Amino acid sequence: MSPTLTGRRFIGRNALVTGAASGIGRSVVLRLAAEGASVLACDVDAAGLAETEKLATDSDGTVRTRVTDVRDPAECRAAVSAAVEAFGSLHVLGNVAGILRFNNVADVSEQEYRSMFAVNTDGYFFLCQAAIPHLLASRGNIVNIASNAGVMGGAYTVVYCMTKGAVIQLTRALAMEFLKTDLRVNAIAPGGTQTNIVRTAEFPADTDWELIGRYSLPKPLATPEQIAALFAFVASDEAANINGAILASDGGLTAG
Repeated sequence: MSPTLTGRRFIGRNALVTGAASGIGRSVVLRLAAEGASVLACDVDAAGLAETEKLATDSDGTVRTRVTDVRDPAECRAAVSAAVEAFGSLHVLGNVAGILRFNNVADVSEQEYRSMFAVNTDGYFFLCQAAIPHLLASRGNIVNIASNAGVMGGAYTVVYCMTKGAVIQLTRALAMEFLKTDLRVNAIAPGGTQTNIVRTAEFPADTDWELIGRYSLPKPLATPEQIAALFAFVASDEAANINGAILASDGGLTAG
């Protein structure tokens, strides 16, 4: 699906986006490139990255790809360095990569726990840490993808909720630490979205579906393109007064 553009807000701007091989990450890359950005698209999925790059062929901007495992702090630093080397500067960091597992809390393995934190939280922190000096120089900004799970409890997703709550606090704390600079740090908190994470979700055999129903809506899931449109606004100069915000895009799920 082609983005519906509101302008060419990212001409001359350079971005790094993780989780770029599919879903929200891919849509963010395509949206920014369509509006003129040069984007380094990062993911562990090389084939998915190649497809993202192919889809961006006719964009006004440029998309380059880098296979990157955000669980590795050294890889996070290397990705930022690669973006700056390729484009000369960095204006936008988009932390999008994420994984979700549904499980009874008693059945969560240590490996599963560590893996979710490594991707969903550690990678965000180390990418922010590496990117901030460059973003300060360019008066740039960070957009983190959090989740409604970071602001409300969810059955069978205890660890995921923990990781996304940490992303929200990372966003707020960074915004406060750099409040006297031009750096902005914001987060988007989607609800259910049509991504591979949702399509491939597997629930425990003894799932109590009444509990699941407590945090679902009688509305269609969001599309990745809808989240990408909000991302592009938040990352643009039009959102210059938005800082430290957690912007819900969940169809009203967390409204009441």
